[in-house]
Amino acid sequence: MRPGFLLDPDVAYLNHGSYGACPEPVFREYQRLQAELERGPTDFFTRRAFTGFWGEDDGTGELARALAALAAFLGARSEDLVFVPNATSGLNAVVRSLDLGPGDEVLTTAHEYGAITRTWEFAGATLIVCEPDEIASRIGPATRAVSVSHVTSPTALVLPVAEICAAAHEQGVLAIVDGAHAPGQIPLDLESLGADVYAGNCHKWLCAPKGAGFLWARPEHHAWIAPLVVSWGYREDAGFGERHGWQGTRDPAAYLAVPKALEVHATFEHEVQRQLADEAERRLADLGLPRVEGLPAPFMRAVQLPPGDPVVLWERLFRERRVEVPVYEWGGRRLLRVSIGPYNDVADVDRLVVALDDLL
Repeated sequence: MRPGFLLDPDVAYLNHGSYGACPEPVFREYQRLQAELERGPTDFFTRRAFTGFWGEDDGTGELARALAALAAFLGARSEDLVFVPNATSGLNAVVRSLDLGPGDEVLTTAHEYGAITRTWEFAGATLIVCEPDEIASRIGPATRAVSVSHVTSPTALVLPVAEICAAAHEQGVLAIVDGAHAPGQIPLDLESLGADVYAGNCHKWLCAPKGAGFLWARPEHHAWIAPLVVSWGYREDAGFGERHGWQGTRDPAAYLAVPKALEVHATFEHEVQRQLADEAERRLADLGLPRVEGLPAPFMRAVQLPPGDPVVLWERLFRERRVEVPVYEWGGRRLLRVSIGPYNDVADVDRLVVALDDLL
Protein backbone atom coordinates (compact mmCIF):
# COMPACT_ATOMS: atom_id res chain seq x y z
CA MET A 1 0.00 0.00 0.00
CA ARG A 2 1.34 3.41 -0.99
CA PRO A 3 1.80 6.07 1.72
CA GLY A 4 -0.14 9.31 2.03
CA PHE A 5 -3.32 7.95 3.63
CA LEU A 6 -4.32 7.12 7.20
CA LEU A 7 -5.29 3.52 6.43
CA ASP A 8 -3.91 0.60 8.45
CA PRO A 9 -0.81 -0.52 6.51
CA ASP A 10 -1.34 -4.11 7.69
CA VAL A 11 -4.63 -4.35 5.77
CA ALA A 12 -4.95 -4.73 2.01
CA TYR A 13 -7.77 -2.20 1.73
CA LEU A 14 -9.69 -2.91 -1.48
CA ASN A 15 -13.00 -1.29 -0.47
CA HIS A 16 -12.50 2.37 -1.36
CA GLY A 17 -15.87 2.39 -3.13
CA SER A 18 -17.88 1.94 0.05
CA TYR A 19 -16.59 4.74 2.27
CA GLY A 20 -13.63 6.32 0.51
CA ALA A 21 -10.45 7.22 2.38
CA CYS A 22 -9.14 10.67 3.24
CA PRO A 23 -5.56 11.62 2.23
CA GLU A 24 -3.43 13.05 5.00
CA PRO A 25 -3.31 16.63 3.58
CA VAL A 26 -7.10 16.71 3.22
CA PHE A 27 -7.63 15.33 6.71
CA ARG A 28 -5.27 17.96 8.15
CA GLU A 29 -7.28 20.69 6.40
CA TYR A 30 -10.50 19.16 7.76
CA GLN A 31 -9.13 19.14 11.32
CA ARG A 32 -7.81 22.70 10.94
CA LEU A 33 -11.27 23.89 9.98
CA GLN A 34 -12.85 22.05 12.89
CA ALA A 35 -10.35 23.59 15.32
CA GLU A 36 -11.05 27.09 13.97
CA LEU A 37 -14.78 26.49 14.31
CA GLU A 38 -14.40 25.55 17.97
CA ARG A 39 -12.06 28.49 18.62
CA GLY A 40 -14.73 30.98 17.55
CA PRO A 41 -18.06 29.35 16.67
CA THR A 42 -20.01 32.57 16.18
CA ASP A 43 -17.31 34.20 14.07
CA PHE A 44 -16.86 31.04 12.00
CA PHE A 45 -20.55 30.60 11.20
CA THR A 46 -21.72 34.18 10.83
CA ARG A 47 -18.69 36.03 9.43
CA ARG A 48 -16.77 33.32 7.56
CA ALA A 49 -18.60 30.22 6.43
CA PHE A 50 -22.02 31.71 5.69
CA THR A 51 -21.08 35.27 4.69
CA GLY A 52 -23.44 36.33 1.92
CA PHE A 53 -25.58 33.25 2.44
CA TRP A 54 -28.81 34.93 3.50
CA GLY A 55 -30.53 36.35 0.45
CA GLU A 56 -28.25 36.92 -2.54
CA ASP A 57 -24.96 35.07 -2.12
CA ASP A 58 -22.12 37.45 -2.96
CA GLY A 59 -19.64 34.58 -3.13
CA THR A 60 -17.41 35.91 -0.34
CA GLY A 61 -18.19 33.24 2.25
CA GLU A 62 -16.03 30.13 2.59
CA LEU A 63 -19.00 27.87 1.90
CA ALA A 64 -19.77 29.76 -1.32
CA ARG A 65 -16.15 29.46 -2.46
CA ALA A 66 -16.09 25.73 -1.73
CA LEU A 67 -19.31 25.27 -3.67
CA ALA A 68 -17.92 27.26 -6.61
CA ALA A 69 -14.83 25.04 -6.73
CA LEU A 70 -16.99 21.91 -6.76
CA ALA A 71 -19.31 23.39 -9.39
CA ALA A 72 -16.38 24.06 -11.72
CA PHE A 73 -15.20 20.48 -11.31
CA LEU A 74 -18.68 19.08 -12.03
CA GLY A 75 -19.45 21.30 -15.02
CA ALA A 76 -22.30 22.99 -13.18
CA ARG A 77 -23.50 26.39 -11.99
CA SER A 78 -23.16 27.12 -8.29
CA GLU A 79 -26.79 28.32 -8.29
CA ASP A 80 -27.97 24.80 -9.14
CA LEU A 81 -25.81 23.04 -6.56
CA VAL A 82 -26.06 22.53 -2.80
CA PHE A 83 -23.96 20.61 -0.33
CA VAL A 84 -25.61 17.63 1.40
CA PRO A 85 -24.07 15.03 3.73
CA ASN A 86 -24.18 12.31 1.04
CA ALA A 87 -25.94 11.27 -2.15
CA THR A 88 -28.59 9.32 -0.23
CA SER A 89 -29.59 12.49 1.65
CA GLY A 90 -29.85 14.46 -1.58
CA LEU A 91 -31.96 11.83 -3.32
CA ASN A 92 -34.19 11.50 -0.26
CA ALA A 93 -35.01 15.20 -0.56
CA VAL A 94 -35.95 14.70 -4.21
CA VAL A 95 -37.94 11.47 -3.87
CA ARG A 96 -39.85 12.62 -0.80
CA SER A 97 -40.77 15.89 -2.52
CA LEU A 98 -42.58 14.11 -5.35
CA ASP A 99 -46.32 13.81 -4.88
CA LEU A 100 -46.71 10.23 -6.08
CA GLY A 101 -50.20 8.89 -6.60
CA PRO A 102 -51.60 5.36 -6.98
CA GLY A 103 -50.28 3.79 -10.14
CA ASP A 104 -47.43 6.27 -10.63
CA GLU A 105 -44.51 4.23 -11.93
CA VAL A 106 -40.78 4.77 -11.53
CA LEU A 107 -38.48 2.91 -13.91
CA THR A 108 -35.27 1.65 -12.37
CA THR A 109 -32.79 -1.25 -12.62
CA ALA A 110 -31.75 -4.19 -10.49
CA HIS A 111 -28.29 -2.57 -10.22
CA GLU A 112 -29.37 0.26 -7.90
CA TYR A 113 -28.15 1.06 -4.41
CA GLY A 114 -30.50 -0.58 -1.92
CA ALA A 115 -31.02 2.54 0.20
CA ILE A 116 -32.42 4.44 -2.79
CA THR A 117 -34.72 1.56 -3.72
CA ARG A 118 -36.05 1.63 -0.16
CA THR A 119 -36.55 5.39 -0.38
CA TRP A 120 -38.74 4.95 -3.47
CA GLU A 121 -40.70 2.23 -1.70
CA PHE A 122 -41.17 4.49 1.33
CA ALA A 123 -42.51 7.23 -0.96
CA GLY A 124 -45.10 4.83 -2.38
CA ALA A 125 -43.67 4.47 -5.87
CA THR A 126 -44.60 1.53 -8.07
CA LEU A 127 -41.13 0.40 -9.10
CA ILE A 128 -40.67 -1.15 -12.53
CA VAL A 129 -37.33 -2.96 -12.57
CA CYS A 130 -35.76 -3.63 -15.94
CA GLU A 131 -32.38 -3.91 -17.61
CA PRO A 132 -30.63 -0.59 -18.34
CA ASP A 133 -30.93 -1.06 -22.11
CA GLU A 134 -34.69 -1.65 -21.77
CA ILE A 135 -35.57 1.56 -19.95
CA ALA A 136 -36.18 3.73 -23.01
CA SER A 137 -38.67 1.24 -24.46
CA ARG A 138 -40.47 0.77 -21.13
CA ILE A 139 -41.38 4.43 -20.57
CA GLY A 140 -45.16 4.71 -20.70
CA PRO A 141 -48.06 6.96 -19.75
CA ALA A 142 -47.86 5.94 -16.08
CA THR A 143 -44.11 6.66 -15.80
CA ARG A 144 -43.35 9.62 -13.52
CA ALA A 145 -39.58 9.24 -13.31
CA VAL A 146 -36.58 7.23 -14.36
CA SER A 147 -34.13 6.55 -11.51
CA VAL A 148 -30.73 5.09 -12.39
CA SER A 149 -27.16 5.03 -11.13
CA HIS A 150 -24.35 6.55 -13.13
CA VAL A 151 -21.92 3.98 -11.72
CA THR A 152 -23.67 1.05 -10.06
CA SER A 153 -22.72 0.11 -6.51
CA PRO A 154 -23.33 -3.69 -6.42
CA THR A 155 -22.14 -4.46 -9.96
CA ALA A 156 -19.52 -1.73 -10.59
CA LEU A 157 -20.83 -0.85 -14.06
CA VAL A 158 -21.12 2.46 -15.90
CA LEU A 159 -24.68 2.89 -17.19
CA PRO A 160 -25.56 4.88 -20.35
CA VAL A 161 -27.19 7.69 -18.39
CA ALA A 162 -26.99 10.29 -21.17
CA GLU A 163 -29.04 8.06 -23.48
CA ILE A 164 -31.47 7.16 -20.68
CA CYS A 165 -31.97 10.83 -19.76
CA ALA A 166 -32.56 11.75 -23.40
CA ALA A 167 -35.21 9.03 -23.72
CA ALA A 168 -36.90 10.25 -20.53
CA HIS A 169 -37.02 13.85 -21.78
CA GLU A 170 -38.55 12.79 -25.08
CA GLN A 171 -41.47 11.37 -23.08
CA GLY A 172 -41.69 14.24 -20.59
CA VAL A 173 -40.46 12.08 -17.71
CA LEU A 174 -38.10 13.11 -14.88
CA ALA A 175 -34.54 11.78 -15.16
CA ILE A 176 -33.04 11.25 -11.69
CA VAL A 177 -29.43 10.04 -11.45
CA ASP A 178 -27.65 8.56 -8.44
CA GLY A 179 -24.06 9.63 -9.01
CA ALA A 180 -22.63 8.40 -5.70
CA HIS A 181 -19.67 6.66 -7.36
CA ALA A 182 -19.12 9.00 -10.31
CA PRO A 183 -17.33 12.18 -9.12
CA GLY A 184 -13.61 11.57 -9.21
CA GLN A 185 -13.96 8.25 -11.04
CA ILE A 186 -15.41 9.37 -14.39
CA PRO A 187 -15.46 12.82 -16.02
CA LEU A 188 -18.62 14.83 -15.36
CA ASP A 189 -20.35 17.71 -17.12
CA LEU A 190 -23.71 17.99 -15.41
CA GLU A 191 -24.95 20.79 -17.66
CA SER A 192 -24.68 18.57 -20.75
CA LEU A 193 -25.42 15.15 -19.23
CA GLY A 194 -29.18 15.57 -19.54
CA ALA A 195 -30.30 14.67 -16.02
CA ASP A 196 -32.98 16.70 -14.27
CA VAL A 197 -31.58 15.88 -10.85
CA TYR A 198 -28.16 14.47 -9.93
CA ALA A 199 -26.77 13.62 -6.49
CA GLY A 200 -23.20 12.57 -5.76
CA ASN A 201 -20.60 12.00 -3.09
CA CYS A 202 -17.33 13.81 -2.50
CA HIS A 203 -16.11 11.38 0.16
CA LYS A 204 -15.68 8.43 -2.19
CA TRP A 205 -13.49 8.93 -5.27
CA LEU A 206 -12.75 12.60 -4.59
CA CYS A 207 -11.41 11.52 -1.17
CA ALA A 208 -13.02 14.38 0.77
CA PRO A 209 -13.95 13.87 4.44
CA LYS A 210 -17.05 11.85 5.23
CA GLY A 211 -20.15 14.01 5.25
CA ALA A 212 -19.53 15.84 1.97
CA GLY A 213 -21.94 15.24 -0.89
CA PHE A 214 -23.98 17.36 -3.29
CA LEU A 215 -27.39 17.72 -4.88
CA TRP A 216 -27.73 19.33 -8.31
CA ALA A 217 -30.98 20.21 -10.06
CA ARG A 218 -31.91 22.13 -13.17
CA PRO A 219 -33.43 25.55 -12.40
CA GLU A 220 -36.95 24.50 -13.40
CA HIS A 221 -36.91 21.89 -10.61
CA HIS A 222 -35.64 24.07 -7.75
CA ALA A 223 -39.05 25.11 -6.48
CA TRP A 224 -40.58 21.69 -5.82
CA ILE A 225 -37.58 20.01 -4.16
CA ALA A 226 -37.99 20.60 -0.42
CA PRO A 227 -35.06 20.27 2.00
CA LEU A 228 -35.05 17.33 4.38
CA VAL A 229 -34.86 19.79 7.28
CA VAL A 230 -36.94 22.98 7.24
CA SER A 231 -35.04 25.78 8.99
CA TRP A 232 -34.27 29.51 8.71
CA GLY A 233 -33.43 29.25 5.02
CA TYR A 234 -36.94 28.19 4.16
CA ARG A 235 -38.94 31.26 3.21
CA GLU A 236 -41.10 32.31 0.28
CA ASP A 237 -38.48 34.18 -1.74
CA ALA A 238 -35.51 31.94 -0.85
CA GLY A 239 -33.44 30.41 -3.61
CA PHE A 240 -32.43 26.77 -4.00
CA GLY A 241 -29.16 27.17 -2.12
CA GLU A 242 -30.63 29.07 0.79
CA ARG A 243 -33.53 26.67 1.37
CA HIS A 244 -31.22 23.64 1.40
CA GLY A 245 -28.02 25.21 2.70
CA TRP A 246 -28.95 25.98 6.30
CA GLN A 247 -30.46 23.04 8.19
CA GLY A 248 -29.62 23.97 11.74
CA THR A 249 -26.24 24.08 13.45
CA ARG A 250 -23.92 21.46 12.02
CA ASP A 251 -20.19 21.17 11.37
CA PRO A 252 -19.50 22.39 7.79
CA ALA A 253 -15.82 21.41 7.86
CA ALA A 254 -16.28 18.46 5.47
CA TYR A 255 -17.86 20.79 2.89
CA LEU A 256 -15.16 23.41 3.32
CA ALA A 257 -12.42 20.81 2.84
CA VAL A 258 -13.71 19.87 -0.64
CA PRO A 259 -11.42 22.38 -2.46
CA LYS A 260 -8.40 20.77 -0.81
CA ALA A 261 -9.71 17.33 -1.80
CA LEU A 262 -10.04 18.51 -5.41
CA GLU A 263 -6.48 19.81 -5.31
CA VAL A 264 -5.11 16.50 -3.99
CA HIS A 265 -7.31 14.45 -6.32
CA ALA A 266 -5.64 16.18 -9.29
CA THR A 267 -2.31 14.65 -8.21
CA PHE A 268 -3.52 11.01 -8.28
CA GLU A 269 -2.27 8.69 -11.01
CA HIS A 270 -5.67 7.73 -12.38
CA GLU A 271 -4.32 5.68 -15.28
CA VAL A 272 -2.29 3.61 -12.81
CA GLN A 273 -5.48 2.98 -10.83
CA ARG A 274 -7.33 1.86 -13.95
CA GLN A 275 -4.49 -0.44 -15.02
CA LEU A 276 -4.39 -2.03 -11.57
CA ALA A 277 -8.16 -2.59 -11.73
CA ASP A 278 -7.66 -4.28 -15.11
CA GLU A 279 -4.92 -6.42 -13.60
CA ALA A 280 -7.13 -7.41 -10.67
CA GLU A 281 -9.89 -8.40 -13.10
CA ARG A 282 -7.47 -10.56 -15.13
CA ARG A 283 -6.03 -12.24 -12.05
CA LEU A 284 -9.48 -13.03 -10.66
CA ALA A 285 -10.62 -14.36 -14.04
CA ASP A 286 -7.65 -16.75 -13.94
CA LEU A 287 -9.17 -18.13 -10.72
CA GLY A 288 -12.43 -18.75 -12.57
CA LEU A 289 -14.14 -15.64 -11.19
CA PRO A 290 -15.70 -13.76 -14.14
CA ARG A 291 -16.60 -10.07 -14.03
CA VAL A 292 -20.25 -9.05 -14.05
CA GLU A 293 -21.28 -8.33 -17.65
CA GLY A 294 -21.42 -4.70 -18.81
CA LEU A 295 -19.18 -1.65 -19.12
CA PRO A 296 -16.91 -1.72 -16.05
CA ALA A 297 -16.20 1.29 -13.87
CA PRO A 298 -12.62 2.53 -14.22
CA PHE A 299 -11.53 1.70 -10.65
CA MET A 300 -14.09 -0.91 -9.51
CA ARG A 301 -14.74 -4.47 -10.67
CA ALA A 302 -17.39 -6.91 -9.43
CA VAL A 303 -16.76 -10.61 -9.99
CA GLN A 304 -18.92 -13.67 -9.45
CA LEU A 305 -17.89 -16.21 -6.81
CA PRO A 306 -18.94 -19.85 -6.45
CA PRO A 307 -22.09 -20.35 -4.32
CA GLY A 308 -21.59 -20.04 -0.58
CA ASP A 309 -22.16 -17.85 2.45
CA PRO A 310 -20.93 -14.33 1.58
CA VAL A 311 -20.63 -13.21 5.21
CA VAL A 312 -18.39 -16.14 6.15
CA LEU A 313 -15.98 -15.46 3.28
CA TRP A 314 -16.01 -11.71 3.95
CA GLU A 315 -15.13 -12.28 7.61
CA ARG A 316 -12.43 -14.86 6.85
CA LEU A 317 -10.76 -12.62 4.30
CA PHE A 318 -10.47 -9.88 6.90
CA ARG A 319 -9.75 -11.87 10.05
CA GLU A 320 -7.40 -14.47 8.60
CA ARG A 321 -5.80 -12.64 5.65
CA ARG A 322 -6.25 -8.95 6.53
CA VAL A 323 -7.95 -8.23 3.22
CA GLU A 324 -10.85 -5.76 3.32
CA VAL A 325 -13.14 -6.37 0.36
CA PRO A 326 -16.96 -6.65 0.24
CA VAL A 327 -18.65 -9.99 -0.49
CA TYR A 328 -22.44 -10.05 -0.87
CA GLU A 329 -25.48 -11.54 -2.57
CA TRP A 330 -26.90 -9.84 -5.65
CA GLY A 331 -29.55 -11.23 -7.96
CA GLY A 332 -29.07 -14.79 -6.71
CA ARG A 333 -25.30 -14.58 -7.20
CA ARG A 334 -22.45 -14.21 -4.74
CA LEU A 335 -20.29 -11.26 -5.77
CA LEU A 336 -17.02 -9.72 -4.67
CA ARG A 337 -16.25 -6.09 -5.56
CA VAL A 338 -12.69 -4.83 -5.82
CA SER A 339 -12.11 -1.08 -5.53
CA ILE A 340 -8.71 0.31 -6.44
CA GLY A 341 -7.94 3.47 -4.50
CA PRO A 342 -5.03 5.82 -5.20
CA TYR A 343 -3.07 4.07 -2.42
CA ASN A 344 -3.39 0.47 -3.69
CA ASP A 345 -0.55 -1.39 -5.36
CA VAL A 346 0.14 -4.80 -6.89
CA ALA A 347 0.90 -6.28 -3.47
CA ASP A 348 -2.68 -5.61 -2.37
CA VAL A 349 -4.04 -7.46 -5.41
CA ASP A 350 -1.56 -10.29 -4.84
CA ARG A 351 -2.78 -10.75 -1.28
CA LEU A 352 -6.42 -10.87 -2.41
CA VAL A 353 -5.74 -13.40 -5.17
CA VAL A 354 -3.71 -15.70 -2.91
CA ALA A 355 -6.34 -15.49 -0.16
CA LEU A 356 -9.21 -16.34 -2.54
CA ASP A 357 -7.23 -19.18 -4.12
CA ASP A 358 -6.76 -20.71 -0.66
CA LEU A 359 -10.17 -19.99 0.90
CA LEU A 360 -12.32 -20.93 -2.08
